[in-house]
Amino acid sequence: MIKKILKWTGIVLGSVILLLCLAYFYVSHNIGQRMEKKYTFAPESLDVSQDQALLSRGKHLVAIKGCTDCHGTDLSGKVLVEDGALGRLVAANLTKGQGGLPANYTTTDWVKALRHGVDKNGQALLFMPSHETTLLSAQDMAAIIAYCQSVEPVNKPLPAIEVGPVVKVMAYLDKMPLFPVEKIDHGKPMVTQVDTVEGVAMGKYLAVACSGCHGNNLKGGDPVAPGYPPVPNITQAGHVGKWTQAQFIQTLRTGKTPEGKQLSNDNMPWKMTAQYTDKELASIYKYCQSIQ
Repeated sequence: MIKKILKWTGIVLGSVILLLCLAYFYVSHNIGQRMEKKYTFAPESLDVSQDQALLSRGKHLVAIKGCTDCHGTDLSGKVLVEDGALGRLVAANLTKGQGGLPANYTTTDWVKALRHGVDKNGQALLFMPSHETTLLSAQDMAAIIAYCQSVEPVNKPLPAIEVGPVVKVMAYLDKMPLFPVEKIDHGKPMVTQVDTVEGVAMGKYLAVACSGCHGNNLKGGDPVAPGYPPVPNITQAGHVGKWTQAQFIQTLRTGKTPEGKQLSNDNMPWKMTAQYTDKELASIYKYCQSIQ
């Protein structure tokens, strides 16, 4: 009797393992095809100059949009994650040094990356938050491109991205933005102008950078990746909504909450938000407060 039970237990477990292996093979094949897919978009360009005001604006945007958090202060890129289950996540060298962008990388190629989430050859840029940068105004996009084109070349070859099994499964289940190109409304025209007056409208434009973690409605939810904490609700309805404007700004400047908790920069990039101006942080606060 015991032998029969053990036999059937082995058959059931073997069948489950086989089904899981087949399911993973399908997921891996699906992700591989999406990585190899090439997209074609009508070429777009911007009037990008090396005007000092534009460069200064670009430097500020590169800091507050998290570009330097991933690509480094010199934009030479780095390995962000190297893990057997997650794989290897690499932020590219954005300079024209060895291992960086090719010499013939044009403004049109920059627009293609920021607007559509694809590289020079039309393949999807992995993890690049183009679903956020596509919403930049034309002026801000030009400023970012101008600044990135002005940085000194850095010779820094980097290893290729390798997508691990956990990331493949999470991306397939739409729990991780591996393919931002798939999340973009590519027919939407570029924003020409945005509100620069402190308030809800300006905050809504800036809060696009918050939506990557906190969600489009800023109400948080599940962890952004395995091992991370749940994402808090930062609207009026959440705990953060009980903070005053001064407390909100102080927290995003120092990483310390009104309750005295020190936030981990890995979970909440307060070293990035610390570089926003008071006007920008006040606008984000007012926008968050406007959401029920």
